[in-house]
Amino acid sequence: MAPLEKKAGRAWPAPAAPRRRQRMESRNGVERSAYFARREAAKVLRSALQGDARRRAVGSIKSLVYSPSIRNKKATFALVCQTLKHLPLLKEVLAATNILSGKWKRQEELVYVIAYDVLFGQDIAMSGPVEKFLMLRKNELQSALAKLYVKEKVKSVENLLLKYQTPVSSKPRYVRVNTLKMDIESAMHELGKATTVMKDDLVPDMLVVPTRTDLHDHPLVMNGSVFLQGKASSMVAVALCPKPGWQVLDACAAPGNKTAHLAALMRGRGKIIACELNEERVKVLGTSITKSGAHNIIHGDFLNLDAKDPKFSKVRAILLDPSCSGSGISAERLDNLLPSYSQDDIDAANSQRVKKLAAFQRKALVHALSFPVVERVVYSTCSIHQTENEDVIKSVLPFAASLNFELATPFPQWPHRGIPVFEGSEHLLRTDPTEDMEGFFIALFVRKRVKKKIIRRQTREIYLPFGKTSAMWMRHHNKKKKKMDHA
Repeated sequence: MAPLEKKAGRAWPAPAAPRRRQRMESRNGVERSAYFARREAAKVLRSALQGDARRRAVGSIKSLVYSPSIRNKKATFALVCQTLKHLPLLKEVLAATNILSGKWKRQEELVYVIAYDVLFGQDIAMSGPVEKFLMLRKNELQSALAKLYVKEKVKSVENLLLKYQTPVSSKPRYVRVNTLKMDIESAMHELGKATTVMKDDLVPDMLVVPTRTDLHDHPLVMNGSVFLQGKASSMVAVALCPKPGWQVLDACAAPGNKTAHLAALMRGRGKIIACELNEERVKVLGTSITKSGAHNIIHGDFLNLDAKDPKFSKVRAILLDPSCSGSGISAERLDNLLPSYSQDDIDAANSQRVKKLAAFQRKALVHALSFPVVERVVYSTCSIHQTENEDVIKSVLPFAASLNFELATPFPQWPHRGIPVFEGSEHLLRTDPTEDMEGFFIALFVRKRVKKKIIRRQTREIYLPFGKTSAMWMRHHNKKKKKMDHA
């Protein structure tokens, strides 16, 4: 009890001790932070789960968490990952308690996040209405979890999670320097203050940092001076090799890392037509482009572009990175945490979904090759499936050859090439998700230079090369012949 002090003949409690007040304020701050982090996590979780259900993700879990609209990124990221990790257990527990059958169904994702905190998270006060409701039913939730232990014959949540999870290997970290804003030496100097930095030996302007290095909040990342982009992903724009001043088309541009990379390779000169159909992904694309400092970019829907339209008559290079199964980067995207992911799905190369994707990819590639003056076309996927890679290339080769395109060899020193299912597959490039940590595929089409044919003009039985000199000779010859006819 606080000591009393006398004032005007009466006893009054002494003011609360400063330390006690600071502890209360600190606890209130933690509770407020946790309250908002849960709601931000629920927002991300909703986007991730809805995209997973439709097999059309707006973005990876990381890109959703680290978008500008999320304020408490670290707490939100941890909550999203842990909730997804425990999601199969949470669904069974909530189903057993019948909690999601009523009005709380409309806040399903928030219920998942808070149920995780109630059962497995830190012991902190619950201040929101959903928090208070679930705390009232905490004993019921714990009882349902205990019954699940008995059913699965395990003694801990860790053993229970092993029945649902697929192990994932750790990955190296790569950073691409945005040369529109910073040179590579300056970037190495600044990043070197936080971690060990090395230059990559293959991809220009790419740096390597130790595994598990977290640079999401680094000032250079926040202002677009560097991009957190995988090595294989960065190889795509380099393979296209656009020249400064060219007009380039990025056919399926979101989230925009490759678009920004193209702009840097072109040194901000020329024009990039960045196409994206999905409205939400267009917003993500716009954020990446603005952050990169690239101003030579416009938007459009690729398949609706008329290849014969005069405004595309100067497109000399096209980067086509269409929607794919993402089977090569499922761990990097944290897709292994989503409900649709399973080890069997990785091997489902002949599934209906992959076949539909391959049909779209084939259509898009044919359209890209149809632009009249395009010289270079890169087709890339982040898939390991032959159906989306070699099979798509093989199916368009006759059409490509009719337009004088041939396969070229990007990064000839790279050891992993295409699956040998047709002659010329050695020109294709693959990265191995086991060895290279990402499963990418790259094919480069280059239009062959056609030698100019000499056009000949027929004058009676005489064939003459058409040109200024031959025209003068023709006039002289006709005059001479006319005089001889009159003689």
